[in-house]
Order: sequence, then C-alpha cells, then structure tokens
Amino acid sequence: MGRAFEYRKARKLKRWGNMARTFTKLGKEIAIAVKAGGPDPAGNTHLRVLIQNAKAANMPKENVERAIKRATSKEMGDYKEMVYEGYAPFGIAMIVETATDNTTRTVANVRSYFNKLGGSLGTSGSVSFMFDHKCVFKTPVKEGMDIEELELELIDCGVDEVFVDGEEVVIYGAFESYGAIQKYLEDNGYEIISGEFERIPTDTKEVTEEQRATVEKLIEKLEEDEDVANVYHNMKEAEGGEEE
Repeated sequence: MGRAFEYRKARKLKRWGNMARTFTKLGKEIAIAVKAGGPDPAGNTHLRVLIQNAKAANMPKENVERAIKRATSKEMGDYKEMVYEGYAPFGIAMIVETATDNTTRTVANVRSYFNKLGGSLGTSGSVSFMFDHKCVFKTPVKEGMDIEELELELIDCGVDEVFVDGEEVVIYGAFESYGAIQKYLEDNGYEIISGEFERIPTDTKEVTEEQRATVEKLIEKLEEDEDVANVYHNMKEAEGGEEE
C-alpha cells in the first residue's frame, strides 16, 4: 500500500473529530455547490456527493436541507474558497483551505495566527509544490469484489491507488479526475459513501516532541476559525500511530 494509505491512516480520526466544526464545513461546501450548480442533486453531481459526505459524517438531514435552502435565498452572501500557504515554526510547510464570505477578515485572521505562533504566511505557490492535490472516494466493500480488477478499470479515469480500509474501499486519483471517477462509480452501481479532496505531502519532515507541540498549537488555532475548512502540513506523524 502506498503513501496515500499511510497518510489517510494518520489523519482519518481527527478529520471528523469535531462534529460541530464538521457540520459548519459541510454546510458551506453544500452552499457553494448549490450556488454553482443549483439545488437539485439529480442535476448537480458535486452536490450529490456532498450530501453523501454529510450522511457519512452523521450530519442530520434537516441540517443539509437548511444549507440548501439558505444557499438559494437572497439573504445569504457568496462564499469564496481561498487557499493560503505558509510555514509553521521549524520549516513545516502548511496549506490552509478556507470558505469565506469575507476574504479581508479571513486573510487577516490567518496571518495573525501564523505571526503570533511563530510561523509566516507566504505567497501563492510558495509551498503547494510540496503537496499532491488528490481526490478521494470511499465505497463499501462488496462480497466477491476484486480490488485489483476495480483498480485496472479505474486507471483510465485517473486513479492511482485503490485499497481496502476496514469495510470501505478507498480510491485516490488526480485532482482533475474527480468527475470521471464519480461518473464511473455511479454508472457501475457503486455506492459513494463520500468524495473529497486532500493534499498529500510529497515528503515529510521530522520534528522533536517539543517542536511538534509548538506546530500543533498553530494547527489547532487555525482549525478553530470557522472560515477554515482544512489544514494540511508536511510534519511527520509521531511514532506509535498518533492521529492528526
């Protein structure tokens, strides 16, 4: 199993750890998808997968319906997806993905977190080359499923890694292959549990436990901001399976 598997193993528990924050993040993603492609999941492929993501995260159905309704109302502003890059202390590269209706507020907050906690906000492209931008889908393991055969079928769709994680098949592919992979899974009767994007570091950097604690303070501060959707870094995970 490759790098995507190891990365996923290290992140998956914390990723959905804070339920309230997860629901806020999903609500914004749903709103952005509705604004871009309309409120009908049948005709909006991205919205269709986001609703599955919400279901996988145990987000109540009424929360999903409320997010769709708000996105179609005139009172709701437009959310923009903005990405910020920089360095945490000790040269750890970081990418911060946000969804915001006030970019001035968001960039000021993100910059202040970096400055106050020993990091520095960089320019666009300053660290993104250190990460592979991937899409990742999850589908249930079916009886008699041939994983190698599925991987061969999906190669033409831009998939580069398929593996079993518990009761789920996890599929990683190129960022731009999201639509093709989604179409293949739907056309061939595979249930999509979730479909997301992740940034996987091409290499990781060793830190001491003391340094790790310092970097994690910045990560936690960023993740507390309701405009922040995801925080990625290239800090090597602690020995013994510490989740991040």
